[in-house]
Amino acid sequence: MKRKNLPKLIFGLLLVFLAVSLGVFLISLRRGATTIACGTSDLSGNFDESELTAIFEDKKIAVPVIADSFQGRKVLGEAAPSSRWIEVDLSEQKLKAWDGGSLFLETPVSTGLPWWPTPPGEFRVWLKVRATKMEGGSGKYYYYLPNVPFVMFYENAQVPRWRGFSLHGTYWHNDFGHQHSHGCVNLPTPIAEQLYYWTGPVMPEGKRAVYSSDDNPGTRIVIHE
Repeated sequence: MKRKNLPKLIFGLLLVFLAVSLGVFLISLRRGATTIACGTSDLSGNFDESELTAIFEDKKIAVPVIADSFQGRKVLGEAAPSSRWIEVDLSEQKLKAWDGGSLFLETPVSTGLPWWPTPPGEFRVWLKVRATKMEGGSGKYYYYLPNVPFVMFYENAQVPRWRGFSLHGTYWHNDFGHQHSHGCVNLPTPIAEQLYYWTGPVMPEGKRAVYSSDDNPGTRIVIHE
């Protein structure tokens, strides 16, 4: 190889290295955004009375105190019927809850925006918490959402639990029927409450968090276009 061609070769290799590095960086950013889309480090289910203000889309929003007003509800200590399942239609932005072939309820929802999509597939609820804090994003898309109510986390083999996807109540917007989330399925809070107590795993009386188990399995969720 002629010595005069070495600078061109080195420059070309440098461009390839920079392109690969940029791709890895963008993928890591996307993974980070997906991880915090609905995830949280607090899985206790506790309601924090000191949290009075949420931030969403550069707006401050009052956190509703009513978010913890249902904690004393008595729930029968039985597993939810296996015939119950939830269907989320991404194209229609609708959720339907089924008991076998009978429709329990139907509601508009808000799933993930195009750059934070809600993944399709068949899932199972693996954890339910009474309330949790969700925080993430940056700049215009920064959000700080204390006491998100009635959270039902779901997973499957392709979408592991660390990614933090869930169904949950929503007090920071009322744009149901349109994509408006960071990947989770946003529900009107009264609907989220109904599903929280209707789905498995069944919440033991007096508890604020419950994991699924063989004796107390999570409800099936089917998400499709």
